[in-house]
Amino acid sequence: MSVAMHLPSGLVTFLFTDIEGSTRLARMLGAQYRSMLADHRDVLGVAFAGAGGARVSVEGDSLFYAFRDAAAALAACVQAQRDLLAREWPGGHPPRVRMGLHTGPAEPYHGEYATPVVHRASRIASAAHGGQVLCSAAVVGAVRLPGVTFADLGLHRLRGFDDRERLYQVVAPGLAREFPRPRGVAAVAHNLPVPVTDFIGRGAEQRDLRALLERQRLVVVLGPGGAGKTRLAVELAAGLVADYPDGVWFADFATAADADLVEVCLADALGLRPEPGRPVLDTLADHITGQRLLLVLDTCDAFPAAVAALIGRLLARGPGVTVLATSREPLGLLGELIWRIPPLGLQPVGWKRPGDAVTLLIRRAEAARGGRPVAASELADLARVAAAMDGLPLALELAAARLRVFSAAQLAARVHDVLAVTDAGVSAASVPARHRTMDTTVDWSYRTLPAAAARLLRWLSVFAGPVDLATVEMVLGADPVGPVTTLVDKSLLQADGAGFRMLDPIRSYAGRRLEQAGEERIARNRHVAWCRLAARQAYLDADGRPVTLSLRALDPIADELRAALRWTASEGSARAGLSIAGALDQWWRERGLAREGRRWLRLLYDRVVGSGESVPDAELAGAYHVHSVLAGVDGEYAEEMEFSRRAEDAAYRADDPALLVRILSGRGAPLLDVGRIDAAERVCRDTISLATREGVAGDALFAVYTLAELLWLRSDLDAAATLLANARPLEAGRPVERGRRTVDMILGLVALKRRDLVAAHEHLVVALRSRVVNGFLSRAGETLGAMAVRCSLGGEPLLAARLFGAAQAARARLKTSSGILGPYWVEHEAAVRGVLGDAVFDSAYAAGSALTIEKAAAVALAVEHPDLAMSSARFTTA
Repeated sequence: MSVAMHLPSGLVTFLFTDIEGSTRLARMLGAQYRSMLADHRDVLGVAFAGAGGARVSVEGDSLFYAFRDAAAALAACVQAQRDLLAREWPGGHPPRVRMGLHTGPAEPYHGEYATPVVHRASRIASAAHGGQVLCSAAVVGAVRLPGVTFADLGLHRLRGFDDRERLYQVVAPGLAREFPRPRGVAAVAHNLPVPVTDFIGRGAEQRDLRALLERQRLVVVLGPGGAGKTRLAVELAAGLVADYPDGVWFADFATAADADLVEVCLADALGLRPEPGRPVLDTLADHITGQRLLLVLDTCDAFPAAVAALIGRLLARGPGVTVLATSREPLGLLGELIWRIPPLGLQPVGWKRPGDAVTLLIRRAEAARGGRPVAASELADLARVAAAMDGLPLALELAAARLRVFSAAQLAARVHDVLAVTDAGVSAASVPARHRTMDTTVDWSYRTLPAAAARLLRWLSVFAGPVDLATVEMVLGADPVGPVTTLVDKSLLQADGAGFRMLDPIRSYAGRRLEQAGEERIARNRHVAWCRLAARQAYLDADGRPVTLSLRALDPIADELRAALRWTASEGSARAGLSIAGALDQWWRERGLAREGRRWLRLLYDRVVGSGESVPDAELAGAYHVHSVLAGVDGEYAEEMEFSRRAEDAAYRADDPALLVRILSGRGAPLLDVGRIDAAERVCRDTISLATREGVAGDALFAVYTLAELLWLRSDLDAAATLLANARPLEAGRPVERGRRTVDMILGLVALKRRDLVAAHEHLVVALRSRVVNGFLSRAGETLGAMAVRCSLGGEPLLAARLFGAAQAARARLKTSSGILGPYWVEHEAAVRGVLGDAVFDSAYAAGSALTIEKAAAVALAVEHPDLAMSSARFTTA
């Protein structure tokens, strides 16, 4: 019987060792590496076994031992290091072995240990350098050895642990004493997602990928959905953070709305802001030049051509950049190394302990059962389940969730029955091989559903995100409690605080079933109808009356509206799509997504032409007007004027004076932005006159705003104030406009030029509060700039600098420009810099730049009213 069969229990000391730079050493030694590895194992094995150590596992150059006695373990490490140094090695290259020890309570289970104590010992070993022995305070407290002392290296945070561990270096005659600080415990830049569950297995896969990344700059982890590509890439990257001085950065391209935004997605991950007038790709290329970093790029198959172009440019520009990508298909780049992810390991014949696939089932089953351990009698059935699932992690996760209801034997029997049937739901001819197992897994659950629950699953697949119970009821057309409960119990729907959520692989399966059932068109058209209703409700109160528009009401349904646009731009009604686009007009503008809106509108125009659908002139005019305004936000003035003229022509054909006035009222702003002040004034005054004649004065509000800004620019402040005072009741009577409080914003600017801080403060606070509350984020950023000027004029330069920084950060995030206010901001920023000095100003400006718009607004709204300041006239004596 091997020593591994007598594993110690109780208070156990765990030892991990491996060879530092083993990959490099293998390349240097070539064929001699194998004999060196065997000799290294013999040296360590003799020392550890002689001290009573029980070998738990050996993987490559890594050894894992368990000891009953901490002192014996420590003495064995010292002896092993001495023996390694005393031996002659091939090529004069001795293996530099790092060792880590930790003591804690543990009980063996099926020939291994499942306890955080083991993971802590492993992390301590990972922190060591070749030739170094590190141990925890628990080991030091239990050991007294003659000639052996300990160097206190301080507290360090080990990867995967929230607390800090005090590490000690073993000091003894014959051992090296000088080493760098412990490896991998310093804070290095990264943005890797933090996993919720523990990572199971994949030790060999991580070693393979680590070796590949040492010699290849582009490694693509290839495999089907649910194979565990992302989790493996993140786990591997977490162990490489210390190897890349400029950081490890994760970007998921599934979050990009379209192929044009993949560069923006990566820029966001790197913390880069778009630069006005400059392609994002150029910003990225400049940033990575001269840096040594690892990019972990997930879901590259979402937009393969765009992602491939991006990676190619970055690798060409940055010789220090390494890319670890995950995808369902190759990227087709020169130098691309494809690594196909295998399933989790299954047990070989005659296995004595669970493989990785069964271990995952065991861990998840215990969690699903409230921590109750899996019985030994269940292991054989769990192995059958793991084999039936082909070791695919997502399939195993779904199966394990059902162990809350079924025994392992019942689950194994049902999985076998489903896989054995002739018709598995999707034929091999119609689906790529990489999808069959996942379809089979989900199909098993689907075939157990009652008809109502199955139909609900299919129809819910058209929704992009969580849905509430009322939506489910609308889709089902009946009481949803029973079917929803069934779907949640079978893990086909996830219940959370936002409602009911469907996992993407399940949504894909359900969508295919929807198409096969011939229900896709009616289901997606119903989804479009739901989206139009949901968007309309943002503009109405509970009684159906117009209410002050809050763009925050559109945030939760934005992805649904995008899904509806995707359908209407390809197969559905383009007219319905134009209606949804109209509802998103201000949301796109205020979220920095004007470019996205213009792209959807172009697709909808093409759909109108291709389908021959009839769209009334008034609706076309509205769509063209939205397009014009969005183009203006992006600084595309020629496109803005083109679509404004199209909108005007359509409005004339529709014979709708109010619509015509709304369109013409937007003409002045682009003229003002390009410096054609006289033309802008003429257009604005003509539009206001037309609106008055037609009895639709409220529809000319944008012309009023632009004219007021023009008058402010000329310092004709009395005329601007009078114009705005007359416009206030018009704005108050228009729910779509009043949340922006533009009248108060411009009156605040007028008061600032007059040096009337009391009036300026009151107007700007009203505007800022309303804009933030109602989600007009771009406009709120503009108001932050005005509040910065108010603080500057009020003798609060430090606060002014912070708010200037916050305003600029908001403009950068939302891709807006300062427009005609730019020179005004620059003038007052320069004045504040002159008061504070460069260092203090830059520090405060940077602090403001780090604030979100909401936090910056809270700072601005906390500014004391000028009448309450001690310097106010009401507190001074005559």
